[in-house]
Amino acid sequence: MSPAQTTTRLLRKPAVLASVGFSNSELYRRIKEGSFPAPVKLGVRAVAWRESDVDHWIKSLSQEVKK
Repeated sequence: MSPAQTTTRLLRKPAVLASVGFSNSELYRRIKEGSFPAPVKLGVRAVAWRESDVDHWIKSLSQEVKK
C-alpha cells in the first residue's frame, strides 16, 4: 500500500464509547447537536464510525484546550 493510500477502520459503538468515555445517550445527544461525527450505516441495523473521524474529534478537543 502506498503512503497516499490509507486504510480506514470502522469502529462499532462499544469501541467508540470506550475511546471517548461517553454514555450511550451522551453519544447520540452530541451526534444530534452536530458536535460529534455521525456514524455510517453498514446495514439495516448496523452502524459504525470511521476511526479517522473519531481520532480527529479527539484531537480537536486538545486544540480547543490550547486556545
